[in-house]
Amino acid sequence: MDISSTTELENLLSQPTEAAIAALQQTDGDITLLGVAGKMGPTLARMALRATEASGQSRRVIGVSRFSQAGISRRLQQWGIETIAGDLLDATFVAALPVTENVIAMTGMKFGATGREGLTWAMNAHLPALLCEHYRHSRVVAFSSGNVYGLVPATGPGSAETDALQPVGEYAMSCLGRERMYQYFSETLNIPLALLRLNYATELRYGVLVDLGRQVWKGRTIDLSMGYVNVLWQGDANAMALAALADVAVPPRIINLAGPEKLSIRKVCTQFGQRMGKPVTFAGIEADSALLNNGTPAHARYGRPRVSADQMIGWIADWIQRGGQSLDKPTHFQNREGRF
Repeated sequence: MDISSTTELENLLSQPTEAAIAALQQTDGDITLLGVAGKMGPTLARMALRATEASGQSRRVIGVSRFSQAGISRRLQQWGIETIAGDLLDATFVAALPVTENVIAMTGMKFGATGREGLTWAMNAHLPALLCEHYRHSRVVAFSSGNVYGLVPATGPGSAETDALQPVGEYAMSCLGRERMYQYFSETLNIPLALLRLNYATELRYGVLVDLGRQVWKGRTIDLSMGYVNVLWQGDANAMALAALADVAVPPRIINLAGPEKLSIRKVCTQFGQRMGKPVTFAGIEADSALLNNGTPAHARYGRPRVSADQMIGWIADWIQRGGQSLDKPTHFQNREGRF
C-alpha cells in the first residue's frame, strides 16, 4: 500500500514502537527537543507525545528552535507540543529555557559548512557545552553522525561503536568535537547521556533514496564513486532515539543508528528505473570504501527496523511519480572529501 498524502506520511513517521513506549514508561518527566524544526524533529516530537499517551502517562513535550520556516511551530502546537522560539547559540536564551528531566538534542550544522567553518564549529562543538551546563540534571540523547568514523571497506560489515574514529573534513571533525564536549560534561557533571551516530534517515520527502530516485526520474547520470550506503526509515530512527532515553549512561553510551542492509547505489537506481520506467545511466565505478555503519546492536536492543529498503524504494518511486512534496534538501551523501 502506497502513502497518499503528507498527513498519512507524518502519521506513519510518528507511530511509536513498543521499545519507544517502554522507554518512556521507564523515564519520568517532561521532554525537551532542541532543534525541533529540522528534518526529523517534528515527527520525533509527535512520536514522543504519542508514546507518552500510549504508556498511560502525562508529560509536557517542548520543542525549541529558531522556527525560521513558516508553519512548523503552528503544526507542532496543533499536535499538542509546546514551542519556544529562539537562538540556541544565545547563552541568555538557553539559560531561560525550562529544565526538563529528558532532553533530545538534534542541533547541528552540516550543509553550508564549507565557507562557514566558524559557525559550524560553534553549532557542533560550542553549543553542546552550553546545553550540558543548563541541563546538567537531565537525561540527554544527542544526535551525532556516522561521518566521525570515516570511510571503511565496502566489503566489510560497517563501522562498529568501538571502532577508531577517523573523521574526514571539517564537518566530520566538528561532529567529533561535539561528541567530545558531550563526553567531557557527561563525565565531569555526571550527566547520563547517549550519542546517536546516524547514517542515514530517510522518508519520502528527503534522504539518500529520495536523492537517487529524483535523479533517476529526471534522467540524470548517477555518480557511483560512493557505491554503497546504509539508510534507515525515519520513523524507525525516531523510535530508536526515544528508546535511547532509557539507555543513557556515564560516560555516554554510543549507539549506531543504521538500516540492516548495505545498499548498492547501482542496484537501488536500477530498481528505481524499473519502477519508474526510466533508463538509468551511470558514471564512474564503485570505490572500495564507503561511509557505512553497523546498526546491529541497536536492532538487538530496540527491535529491527519496521520498514525495509525495498519498501522505502517502492513508496518513494510512487511518491515522486505522483508529484509528492519534496523538502528540496539534498543529502550530498556522495561526497568523499567531507566538504558540505
